[in-house]
Amino acid sequence: MSRPFTFVPPSGARAYRLGTARGEFAVIDAGSPTKGTVLLLPGFTGSKEDFISLHEPLAAAGYRTVAVDGRGQYESPGPRDDETPYAQGELALDVLAQLDALADSHDGSSGSDGSEERFHLLGHSFGGQVARAAVLLEPARFRSLTLVSSGPAEISPSQQQRVKLLRDALTVMDMAQVWEAIRALDPPEDAEGELDAGLDDQQDLRRRWLGNSPAQLAAAGRQLCEESDRVAELAALRLPVHVLSGESDDTWPVPLLDDMAVRLEAHRTIIHGAEHSPNADRPLETAEALAAFWDHLG
Repeated sequence: MSRPFTFVPPSGARAYRLGTARGEFAVIDAGSPTKGTVLLLPGFTGSKEDFISLHEPLAAAGYRTVAVDGRGQYESPGPRDDETPYAQGELALDVLAQLDALADSHDGSSGSDGSEERFHLLGHSFGGQVARAAVLLEPARFRSLTLVSSGPAEISPSQQQRVKLLRDALTVMDMAQVWEAIRALDPPEDAEGELDAGLDDQQDLRRRWLGNSPAQLAAAGRQLCEESDRVAELAALRLPVHVLSGESDDTWPVPLLDDMAVRLEAHRTIIHGAEHSPNADRPLETAEALAAFWDHLG
């Protein structure tokens, strides 16, 4: 489970519900699109707050950043008992609808030649799988794709076992009971009071967990364990891709991410001192690497 430094948006950022043709989505929106707009998709059990420490440095670099809770994720509504709306194709369509809404939200929605604005898209972990699916649906909508700690196919066997335990627990427990079970299984170093200097206690994390739809978690967990390798399809688009990760990762091993980057002819960044969530572990270094990649694209 990702652990953002804080759940309070930074100065100058706005938290609101973005209205789209496919419903409302909770977002944190910061910066001006001097150089472009970036849509950020969080991972499994995560939320828009996972990117909260990226907004200020990326705004300073000239980018508008919009982090979004996906359907049924934390503060975005979604069915709690029906997994159908959480199919990967449906989530990809949500992303395209979010782009439409964002393009309408500022005067720079078109290029100087009248063409439709193209967005940078970033997905962390499970969000990377959704981002890839959206790009494969309508590649012309995007200037680039950044995959943060998100691999070519299914997650590692050890993580599949953890996801299966969670999905099984969701069939016999309510969300509050599952939260208590998760906390009981946390390693000692993650005990309350020794975790995250920006969090006084676990209440924000618990509130986020309880906000998630059980159906969304079950559907996302299944996709993480069954995702097929679509790297060749993505490579064929010739879209600029950035593969960014920490120096260690037990969800997709780093050598697997290295190989994926080679297959995609992608830009590759490893953030030292970070693990599966470099956006939370080392936000300043991560923001610097992201801005450098987007700046290079002009």
